[in-house]
Amino acid sequence: MKKLLLLVITILTSSNLYSQFNPLLEEYGTPFNVPPFEKIRNEHFLPAFREGIKLQSEIIESIVSNPEAPTFENTILALEYSDYRISEVGGVFYNLLSSSTSPELQKIASEIAPEIAAHNDNIYLNEKLFERIKTVYKQRANYSNPEVVKLLEEVYKKFVRGGSDLDETKKTRLREINKDLSLLSLKFAENLLTETNNYKLIIDDKKDLSGLPQSLIDAAAETAKKNNLEGKWVFTLHNPSLIPFLQYADNRALREKIWRAYSSRGNNNNANDNKEVITKILNLKLEKAKLMGFNTSADFILDDCMAKTPGNVFDLLNKLWTPALNTAKNEAVELQAIIDKEGGNFKLQPWDWRYYAEKVRKEKYDLDEEMLKPYFELENVKKGIFYLTNKLYGLNFKKLDNMPVYNDEVHVYEVTESNGEHVGIFYMDFHPRASKRGGAWMNNFREQFISKDGKPVPPVITIVCNFSRPTGNEPALLTFDEVETFFHEFGHALHGFLSKCTYKSISGTNVARDFVELPSQIMENWLDEPEMLEVYARHYKTGEVIPKELVEKLESSSKYGQGFATTEYLAASLLDMEFHTLASGLTISPMEFEEKILTEKYGLIPEIISRYKTTYFNHIFNSGYSAGYYSYIWAEVLDADAFAFFKQNGIFDKATADSFRKNILERGGTEDPMVLYKKFRGAEPSIEPLLKKRGL
Repeated sequence: MKKLLLLVITILTSSNLYSQFNPLLEEYGTPFNVPPFEKIRNEHFLPAFREGIKLQSEIIESIVSNPEAPTFENTILALEYSDYRISEVGGVFYNLLSSSTSPELQKIASEIAPEIAAHNDNIYLNEKLFERIKTVYKQRANYSNPEVVKLLEEVYKKFVRGGSDLDETKKTRLREINKDLSLLSLKFAENLLTETNNYKLIIDDKKDLSGLPQSLIDAAAETAKKNNLEGKWVFTLHNPSLIPFLQYADNRALREKIWRAYSSRGNNNNANDNKEVITKILNLKLEKAKLMGFNTSADFILDDCMAKTPGNVFDLLNKLWTPALNTAKNEAVELQAIIDKEGGNFKLQPWDWRYYAEKVRKEKYDLDEEMLKPYFELENVKKGIFYLTNKLYGLNFKKLDNMPVYNDEVHVYEVTESNGEHVGIFYMDFHPRASKRGGAWMNNFREQFISKDGKPVPPVITIVCNFSRPTGNEPALLTFDEVETFFHEFGHALHGFLSKCTYKSISGTNVARDFVELPSQIMENWLDEPEMLEVYARHYKTGEVIPKELVEKLESSSKYGQGFATTEYLAASLLDMEFHTLASGLTISPMEFEEKILTEKYGLIPEIISRYKTTYFNHIFNSGYSAGYYSYIWAEVLDADAFAFFKQNGIFDKATADSFRKNILERGGTEDPMVLYKKFRGAEPSIEPLLKKRGL
């Protein structure tokens, strides 16, 4: 064992022979060992990736050629630490590819993707390595440490799911499939980003700004100025521009124009069209599942999740679909009544929904988004989240200046325990850029684990968002949805920061995909609690706490629009599942399939579209949520039930928070998710709190 670890250390340190002038292959020498972004150039990535591949390959060879009998230490543990270099490089590269991309980075991604796919296949299809793993796996009853047993089980399962039990012919085909899928998912993402960035709604007549809030007009003017269109207004397909335009623009023709541009991304029969890419992805995934002995992609994917089978997912979605759709139909009638009352001689369309929903909200609850935004200044919301995290878990956040960053807009914080002990480093990147993909996400530059020499490796974590920018003399004022997103992504970050696991591959957010959303979604429950609003919802000019009557309006209107919100989400979830439960491949256009499923099978009303139409459904074609978009509602059953427990004991109750931290946040994937949940809650979750929460 000592000889093997010495060989591993020798191989890792030998990287210095190849690392001249490449900061990714040298000691970083930065505060807290964060990536030295100011030194990293695009030309460093390919050599660093290839060096990582080489080093790991050498370690794998040392494992399989070890004459000693296979043990947990000389096989499983040696494998666990073998990817340090490649994961370190990948942590930097793939975060930049999503948040600060360029044609050069996209080209590098396309070049390295098949090499990494082949490298992973070389590991998972290595017969000698698998034989050693199997030998140790059969001895798992000899190990008493549950984390050791879980790692052993996960490694064995990954190899089986990676194709280790296949015959040579099937292994050869699996390699080809994995290579093709690695490139196709990149192509999908590139097409979507290009389509999103290429569209601009240019307005040069002030009359066409009627109804729009001044903050949105100012932002559009600044966007126009950046595009050398001073004196005009530019609106884009990024949410901070798109959503309020659909909510407030009186010009119906322009609402339709920008909505059609948004909803047709990837479906314009041009160089960025995603339909053929999607068909290839789906059919390759199905072929891969069948190689593995499963009937459909969903059967293969869900076998490794809490849900286990497509039937269990459909059961949950169908329980919610009918009440949600019926509520949405009632909402549509209400919106149509407003149109008729105003003398509009037209039928409600998707580009009308948000506009008239705002009118109903104003009429019924005397509330609109613009009344709330002055109380949701970004810095105050951030301080509020820090307060909540300190109250629950004792964490503190200290802003760090002069830290390496990949963009000047990025803010960096040190996270510490209440006793001052270092927890990790936190990067936050808030606003849209052409180089950033849409949406919001949490990721790791480095995950938490214990190094092979027994030293704690603290995490370096990032959350990336696309929130409304500051405009003119005003700071960044968030919509309520953006505040919710901030709380959500912060929950993911806490899951990474508070991890106390030995092994990286089962630490932090490395859990079943339909469990990973619990720590993020439970955080959303605090944002509109009156005790929390008093802390962070303060007027950006006066510092006045959000008035009680506004909180009451927010509370009374909270269930309004849940028919629309739940239906558009469930439509996307059902579409995802239907695509991935195809047993004989996709033989028609993806858009034709979408129409058949959502309209003909499920009866989705024409006034509502799926939250993500197929050609821009990034979650399932690029972000690892294939047959998994249901995870948000699955985890919402958990989070609604869990927060009901907090409410029962007090939303800041320390004992409840300690239990959630100890049994959920610290444990990563070291035990079965339901076992962890029951340790926290004392019972399996009930669906009733979710139905109540959504007003269904």
